[in-house]
Amino acid sequence: MRHVIYGAGGIGGVLGGRLHQGGHDVLLIARGAHHDAIRDNGLRVQTADDDVTLRIEVTDHPSKVAWRDDDVVYFAMKSQDTQDALFALRDVAPSGFPVVSLQNGVANEPLMLRFFANVYGVCVMCPTNFLEPGIVQAYSAPVTGLFDVGRYPSGTDEVAQAISDAFRSSTYESEPRPDIMRWKYGKLLMNLGNGIDAMCGPAARSTDLFRIVREEGVRVLRAAGIDFVDADEDAARRASHMTIKPIAGQRRGGGSTWQSLARGTASVETDYLNGEITKLGREFGIGTPANELMQRLTAQAARDGIEAGSVDPERLVAQLAHA
Repeated sequence: MRHVIYGAGGIGGVLGGRLHQGGHDVLLIARGAHHDAIRDNGLRVQTADDDVTLRIEVTDHPSKVAWRDDDVVYFAMKSQDTQDALFALRDVAPSGFPVVSLQNGVANEPLMLRFFANVYGVCVMCPTNFLEPGIVQAYSAPVTGLFDVGRYPSGTDEVAQAISDAFRSSTYESEPRPDIMRWKYGKLLMNLGNGIDAMCGPAARSTDLFRIVREEGVRVLRAAGIDFVDADEDAARRASHMTIKPIAGQRRGGGSTWQSLARGTASVETDYLNGEITKLGREFGIGTPANELMQRLTAQAARDGIEAGSVDPERLVAQLAHA
């Protein structure tokens, strides 16, 4: 099995590095300055315990890959980039290839099924950073993350087992799960705070703003009849597997949306996180003002280059109260 990591940022880059260190065959697909840095200097993977530079094969587009029958393709780009990535892959890869979503949200797997017959979802719990070209950071050690995997929309098979085995041999905790989307909907509720991290800083997850946003999400999922893993089951799954440690004395700045703002990217993934709740709320007639607000504000922050962590969460709570 060759592991093709499509989008070698924080999650994808760290996974590619760990699989490579575990003796697996890995190909990275990256773009721009990140691709150039990996091609010229290797992929630098930093953790609390080590700092290594790995020479891993890398290309910048699926059309440049000599595709093999044993390839598995992992989608690790942000959700707003999935459709274009699928078009590019569809044009050069057989429709029977296993494609695996390592992404936040629940919109990627159904979109992937339009193009590929064998779709898998992964519930990703893995604190990483990607702020500089050619460098990715993993903040949990010795277990890098939790990557449970299952077929979409449900079930497991030999491919899911083989993927899970590869993860486990590469410093991840992983289990095949027939109900993987139930776990991904539970993760979605957690990811509703990504925009809050980005706008207000990670400490804002302990404020009323996150409570309001999450409660809206729970109401909407229940109204839609969508099952999800609750906080207690999630905590039991994590147990003592992951230990967050600083790297070179520095703690992680924030989650994936915070990193997008910190890198100055022009788009963020909250349309597929808070926006999922907004969409379902509109379908089932349930108001979602807090999720709509975070969706709109984070998109505006990305367009306007607003500094990550610069907004007072209490101001947003007051804004909701007077809406």
